[in-house]
Amino acid sequence: MQLTYRGITYKTSPVQVEAQAPTQVSGKYRGLDWRFCNVQPKLTQQPTVELKYRGVSYRTNEAGRAESVSEQSRRLMMNNTRRSERRHLSMLNRSFAELGA
Repeated sequence: MQLTYRGITYKTSPVQVEAQAPTQVSGKYRGLDWRFCNVQPKLTQQPTVELKYRGVSYRTNEAGRAESVSEQSRRLMMNNTRRSERRHLSMLNRSFAELGA
């Protein structure tokens, strides 16, 4: 599919989502019948794109590096932990400075 944004055209390929047939789990809610339908999206590796913002070039994905979901979640957890530790250390240093210790 070809799209246009601010006069610049680009190509994109939409992600296909497979829907399974409704399962046997069903019920009634406020007098209406309902059934569960499990949707499982396919995970696709997005292409690496060379972009430029205010004269600075950058890439959307690092070339040659495909991260699994578990690796991404581990990296995010580690980054959050580091940020939290830095915040706690900063608060501790400020409180020591205020006390004059």
